[in-house]
Amino acid sequence: MTIDETALDGLRSTLAADDYALAVTESGAGVEVRITAGADACAECLVPKPIMRSMLGPALGVPEEAIALLYPSDTGP
Repeated sequence: MTIDETALDGLRSTLAADDYALAVTESGAGVEVRITAGADACAECLVPKPIMRSMLGPALGVPEEAIALLYPSDTGP
């Protein structure tokens, strides 16, 4: 797996503009990506998961199906 840190930093910056943070953890042949919301996060600003995976795949160097993506709504309040 080859993570493109420049592309990942670009995604982090984009998310940060709407008060979101992005954390990446390698997990076997795939990765877990957790997006967390800050107090001022725009709930409508996150794109649907399939679109986010299509942006994350090239940056992470893994196929989209190898990305376990967790949104704030997945973890409860």
